[in-house]
Amino acid sequence: MSDAPVPFGMDRFRLRLDREDPYLTLHFIMIFVRDQERSLRFYRDQLGFRVTVDHQFENGMRWIEVAPPDGSANLALVQVTPGSDSENLVGRDTNIYFLSEDVIAKYNEWNGRGVRFLFPPKVPEWGGFFTRFEDPDANSYGVAGFDEFTHTVESQRRVQEQRLEAERRAAQEVEIAKQVQARLFPQVRPQAKTLEYAGLCLQARQVGGDYFDFLDLGQQRIGLVIGDVSGKGIAAALLMANLQANLRSQCAVALTHPELFLRSVNRLFYENTVDSAYASLFFAEYNDESRRLRYANCGHLSGIIMRGENACCRLSSTGTLLGLFHDWECSFSEFELAPGDLLILYTDGITEAMNDRGEEFGEENLIQRLRHYREHPCQAAVEAITNEVRALSPGDQHDDITLILARCRSSVA
Repeated sequence: MSDAPVPFGMDRFRLRLDREDPYLTLHFIMIFVRDQERSLRFYRDQLGFRVTVDHQFENGMRWIEVAPPDGSANLALVQVTPGSDSENLVGRDTNIYFLSEDVIAKYNEWNGRGVRFLFPPKVPEWGGFFTRFEDPDANSYGVAGFDEFTHTVESQRRVQEQRLEAERRAAQEVEIAKQVQARLFPQVRPQAKTLEYAGLCLQARQVGGDYFDFLDLGQQRIGLVIGDVSGKGIAAALLMANLQANLRSQCAVALTHPELFLRSVNRLFYENTVDSAYASLFFAEYNDESRRLRYANCGHLSGIIMRGENACCRLSSTGTLLGLFHDWECSFSEFELAPGDLLILYTDGITEAMNDRGEEFGEENLIQRLRHYREHPCQAAVEAITNEVRALSPGDQHDDITLILARCRSSVA
């Protein structure tokens, strides 16, 4: 909710969303006083009321509204003009009653602050407790309480405490999930002589469904993986963890039987998730000796290879999404990289990110930024581009932002 000032005591009331009837609430009740500043100190300092309005108009008139700590009813402290009819309204029974869950405790508190009571709390015919007090102008008020109200307040307090505790536990569990998922992203990078690479995921929520990984496949092969699991939040994070576990547990097969490897990953993902779950995946195996890239694009966005003179080649889909079919096939393609070539893998959280005018970041803009950062170290370029994407809609990131950059080089730098 906005923290912008609200005019004339229009406190932050609870709004109905149905709009069946015009919005209507109690604005204020006028209390006529002879000295606004003296009355303000009384209601604020002795009664502990909130000051909701204290406004000075250009004509010199001052408008003050105060409200008890709980609830939304305001009292307007109106300065009377000597000799006016309103002067006769000072020092009377206001016919205003405050409700408290513990009248005796409130009596003791206010009495200790010098508030004048007409009589100590007593038990009226209708039960509970009741007393009356006066402000500095002898405007009198009632304070009442009864068992049913006290029990209701206590019951609502317990409900509120339970809700807050549930929210605290949920937040704690999400934080634990965030820490666990952070460990699922690559913690170390396999060594490579002819490839410099980096990856980063900026999640839209505390946990998400984007996934990237760097796998040591053995025999001087490195696996570069990026994926996007259906859904958002905790559900997507669980699916992402399932996919990551399947890939890492079976990646040893990828070197000799890559098609069999992905078929097995798909089958386990299909069997261990609900029917509506799926994931796009780009899996690339890089040979550190030959600089050859063997890849499978399973329904993911096309990978991009930026070559000399900034020409771009796209690594299009070679198969369908993971998890939708039990019987599933995906072919592999190959590409030979040359020193200076730059491989780009990304999720739609980059290209579909929007600014406040509804304009997408887009693939062409991504390519332009890649050309701009082409000579930068991969880690620095990844961080710069992902931060630019996130800056399009600060505080309102709609999707996970994930990017992998890998630059082929001639030898160890």
